[in-house]
Amino acid sequence: MRTLVCGSLAYDTIMVFPDHFSRHILPDQAHVLSVSFQIGEMRREWGGCAGNIAYNLKQIGCEPVVMATVGDDGIEYKERLAALGIAIDGVRHVPGAYTGQAFIITDLDDNQITAFHPGAMNYSHQSRVSDVADIGLGIIAPDGKEGMRSHAAQFAQAGIPYIFDPGQGMTLFDGPELMSMINTARYVAVNDYEGRMLAERTGVPLAQLAEHVEALIVTLGADGSVIHSGGETYNIPAAKCTAVLDPTGCGDAYRAGILYGIAHGWDWERTGGLASVLGAIKIASRGAQKHALSRDSVATLYKATFGSDLW
Repeated sequence: MRTLVCGSLAYDTIMVFPDHFSRHILPDQAHVLSVSFQIGEMRREWGGCAGNIAYNLKQIGCEPVVMATVGDDGIEYKERLAALGIAIDGVRHVPGAYTGQAFIITDLDDNQITAFHPGAMNYSHQSRVSDVADIGLGIIAPDGKEGMRSHAAQFAQAGIPYIFDPGQGMTLFDGPELMSMINTARYVAVNDYEGRMLAERTGVPLAQLAEHVEALIVTLGADGSVIHSGGETYNIPAAKCTAVLDPTGCGDAYRAGILYGIAHGWDWERTGGLASVLGAIKIASRGAQKHALSRDSVATLYKATFGSDLW
């Protein structure tokens, strides 16, 4: 089935400061902060949750359709998606705006200073789920606030099951707004920190939130993930990774695995295992969309980790 991936397309500019921020920021002078960091390494990566999720889905044999907004500088990104065979039926150009941009400075302690400009993301509500035909499954990943809200309502109205993945967009919503989207979603996916924040904002413990959806998925980084469904809890171990180079985009790779399993009617152990494998492959490469994926490589790592065939 065609899977509609609603979320952001963004450019990530990643810079490495070959020193420690702590040596250049004086705590007692933070109220008059003025610092400049000489960058030793800089690279520009393809990013945004929608782009990352769709990239992984396409490599393992799904048919993702991206629904996102880009600015005047987004033509190159659209061309990239099309070259990868990813449908861009839902990608809308917003004249006079920039595509979402993240500027990230990392020091030798892996501390980060990030500036993010949403740009065209703020117009994501101009796109509608009904703009794209033949959709059987969807996901709402972090995007503009009004876009996330309207797409949730449109999925519900169309009777299309979807994953609600609030991610970095969590802070945009209050408790009632989050509950409204949870109640129309079929699935909810968060990391462990986001899960605690979701429970705090809604005032509802995660165990009870799980009763509102078919499955509540919580990722735990190196400790794997937990899937709550139908009163059962499935503990999914982390897959074996060959290297730990860059966690950027690992959560998106994981969500691609969840979408694949749902689309193919798999049980949660197999679905979670695939998601875990995709995250492990991604973390061994720098950038969110530079890792090489094939069904054979995924199956090999799955068998090495879980001891059974995947496909």
